Amino acid sequence: MSRIGKAPIELPKGVEISVSKGNLVSVKGPKGTLEQQIDQDLSIQIEDGVLTVTRPTDQKRHKAIHGLYRALLANMVQGVSTGFTKELELVGVGYRASNTGNLLELIIGYSHPIMFAVPAEVKVETVTERGQAPLVRLQSHDKQLLGQVAAKIRSFRKPEPYKGKGIKYVDEVIRRKAGKSAKK
Repeated sequence: MSRIGKAPIELPKGVEISVSKGNLVSVKGPKGTLEQQIDQDLSIQIEDGVLTVTRPTDQKRHKAIHGLYRALLANMVQGVSTGFTKELELVGVGYRASNTGNLLELIIGYSHPIMFAVPAEVKVETVTERGQAPLVRLQSHDKQLLGQVAAKIRSFRKPEPYKGKGIKYVDEVIRRKAGKSAKK
């Protein structure tokens, strides 16, 4: 059984949290501001720079949302203080990536380049080094939006299991398959 909901959240310096009516939690920090609607049954206490989430009963529903909302709040606090980064690698001959502002241009083996407008909350950077696969580095204070944008970019050309060509996360391991064996 998970005990994530009971873990307290340490608030770093420069992070302010306010809870308004209807359990709308607003977290403000150096990287930006995030808001999240918390379930009415849960209560939130802020004491001495420590945020705790408590549930009223041990019902199955309350246990489930307790851990969920505690994790969401912890991600919000980490996002506005340090931020999140995801890196995507373009593996394939002739695959290229470039950006102008928040417009990402991908050349990934189709007859045309793919132009993708990245949301303003996500900062995009492309890195191309000789002898290395091109990288697309995404940074944001919103973990959910960052994961969604990274998944969308990856969906343009998912890595295939035979040669490993496609767009993959830098830390992702592709399960490779053996190709056809020649008949003698």
